[in-house]
Amino acid sequence: MDAAVDTAQEGGFTVLEGACGTGKTMLALTAGLHLVRDPDSDFERVMVLTSVKQQLRQFEEDLETINANLPSGYDPVSAMTLVGKADVCPYEREGAAGFGQGSVYERCETLREKTRDLTGEGGETSADSLAGQARSQQVDLASGPSASAGATYLESAGTPSPYPRDIPEYGTDRTTVEYCPFYAQYLADLPEDGDAAEGIPFDVTDAGLMRPDDLVSAGMEYGTCPHSLMGVLLNEVEVVVGNYYHAFDPTTVEAFTGALLDESTFVVCDEAHMLEPRVRDLVSDGVADRTLRDAEAELTRVIQPVAFDEDGAGDATQHTKADAELVRGELAETDLDVDDLRAVRDFVRDLREELSRRVEAHLDREHRGWRADLADLPDAEIPLRDPEVPQEDELTEWAERAGYGPNFWTTAESVGATAQRILNEQADEEKQRACATAGRVLSAWQTRDHTRYFREIDLERTWDDAEPPETWRRAYNARLSIQNCVPSDVLAEHLAEFGGGVLMSATLEPLDVFAEVTGLDALEREGRPVETRTYGLHFPAENRESFAVAAPKFTYQNRGPTPEPGRIEPADGGNETRRMYVDAVSEVAGIDGNALVGMPNYAEAAWMASALEQVLDKPVLLDESSADDATERLKDDFFAGEGKVLVTSLRGTLTEGVDYEGDRLQAAVVCGVPLVNTASPRTKAVQRAYDDAFGNGFEYALTVPAVRKARQAVGRVIRGVDEVGVRVLVDERYARDSWNSVRGFIPEVEREEFQPVSPDMLDLAMDRFRSKLD
Repeated sequence: MDAAVDTAQEGGFTVLEGACGTGKTMLALTAGLHLVRDPDSDFERVMVLTSVKQQLRQFEEDLETINANLPSGYDPVSAMTLVGKADVCPYEREGAAGFGQGSVYERCETLREKTRDLTGEGGETSADSLAGQARSQQVDLASGPSASAGATYLESAGTPSPYPRDIPEYGTDRTTVEYCPFYAQYLADLPEDGDAAEGIPFDVTDAGLMRPDDLVSAGMEYGTCPHSLMGVLLNEVEVVVGNYYHAFDPTTVEAFTGALLDESTFVVCDEAHMLEPRVRDLVSDGVADRTLRDAEAELTRVIQPVAFDEDGAGDATQHTKADAELVRGELAETDLDVDDLRAVRDFVRDLREELSRRVEAHLDREHRGWRADLADLPDAEIPLRDPEVPQEDELTEWAERAGYGPNFWTTAESVGATAQRILNEQADEEKQRACATAGRVLSAWQTRDHTRYFREIDLERTWDDAEPPETWRRAYNARLSIQNCVPSDVLAEHLAEFGGGVLMSATLEPLDVFAEVTGLDALEREGRPVETRTYGLHFPAENRESFAVAAPKFTYQNRGPTPEPGRIEPADGGNETRRMYVDAVSEVAGIDGNALVGMPNYAEAAWMASALEQVLDKPVLLDESSADDATERLKDDFFAGEGKVLVTSLRGTLTEGVDYEGDRLQAAVVCGVPLVNTASPRTKAVQRAYDDAFGNGFEYALTVPAVRKARQAVGRVIRGVDEVGVRVLVDERYARDSWNSVRGFIPEVEREEFQPVSPDMLDLAMDRFRSKLD
């Protein structure tokens, strides 16, 4: 805690690897809150970022523990958990008309827009009157003849609101308009001249921790919008708990949390071993085929009134002439003219046609007869250059041959932004338009380098009945993607915005590699101190045993193709490697109690589960790639009743972030080193980019993250001082030093615990552990 405080006061960061039981969440919160409440400190808040919901809950629990144990006279720590609009919108939560189909953002923005139109300048009523009308409608419903038929107050989070269940309507001179009474009340509470925080209807210093349900409950009680309230509270509470999106996703930061990213914020990055891969996805960019389609249509809408006016068309109305003047007026404020808009519109149209041609060529090559079997097409990547040779991509080369040089790509951004401004002015609204999104991405496509950025076409499985049959657009959404292979510079840029903080996980080693790939070493060179700490597992050593089994490497060369479930070995027989792994896993999984088995992927997990069912006398559960609710049901089944075996992928959600506390887990077995698919073009591009940036792409991009995955899995076993269990890594790369050994990537204190054992001696080692417990 002292190190974290001292380092942050100098504008730096503490990097902490601490095993389960170190108290990482309490350590980070205490250090951050000490600085926030120090009158001589510039820190005003703590911002917690985590990629795992389980850990988010841990921060909430620790905040409640802090508040429950503060000395007399201390104000409780004010804190709030950030969630999406769907989690706090009362109408979405309770399934009001038009909600509940995944369209909460569009439906909400429509209601907000109508509310602003009714109450803004030139509107027909005031926000206070609009909210009052909804209250009056509810009173009329509750006391009228329909009361006995079930007219009740809208209720959510166990708290009734002052409004009816149905979305209320306001009758104008022309029509009847739906509006949101919660948002109307929020607008009514805003002071005319002053800080929006003055409109918060309760004392923040007394609020303590506000979980999402607490926020909804407050919104119900005061009749105000919980999501808008969350936006105001951001700058008022002492601790904000969120996820990586809230600090690293450009859209989220610009629209919601940007004010928190400054030197007055002490940042806590939990599960920081996931920081680099998660942020790589967030700061990569792209534009979908459908967005290009909409951008072309929007540009045409901007061009048309000018074209009608120039042609002197007889059907050019006064409205069209006004729109033409608006377009000319906006263009006069820029270096653009209508011909620039036409040129970019034509470029977008031809680019979309070229995209379609390349998708069809890929499908013809890889899936002959695909038009007759659209439902079975898989997701795919179509690389636009050799991923291992940084050079100009094929799409840029096509554009040059077609007469679309670099200027067309870069001009697209200013054209898109101008077209968006014109369309918003015409519609008298502010919204993001496809033309602006497409223009920004097309400009980035031209300007970003070809070493750190990899361009490809991503094909994502969807289904759209509106598209013609036997066309790829019926089955796919295609996306022009710009993958940020080395996000260390972006990470450093974002971390530098904070005043200081703590980055922590149970699996950060090697710390020098972590500092390089997250940009911390660059910050240190710029004078921001970086302090490191490592704490091993300090629970009683006699309660656990750890083995590294020197079985043949679990590689494709040794194990061969994945057999169909139901076979212990391939049809040709003789695969000794697979048989040795089944023997090793069954020896460990046969322990009394629950056992977790981690395999490199879901296909291998299915095979292992099938093999274990043939040799074990206990239930075997298989985790498959599925939705969250299915995963939760599987966990409940695993924890209930007698001991079981749960087999999963090491790249799934059950091997990290899940707390198998108490007697929920007695053994964990990891088979092989869970490297990502090295045949993927994107993976090859990342490896090459890491070679150029750090000198060892395979180690930095593949090996280190894989070992962290394995360590996370075996770390599920011992979660408390009284817990007992065994941790096993099966693969000679964990047990022996060799040219591709990974043993050196395990921290020394942990490495010493994982005793190398030959496969034929594992049963004796397990017997010795059982006898020690007896």
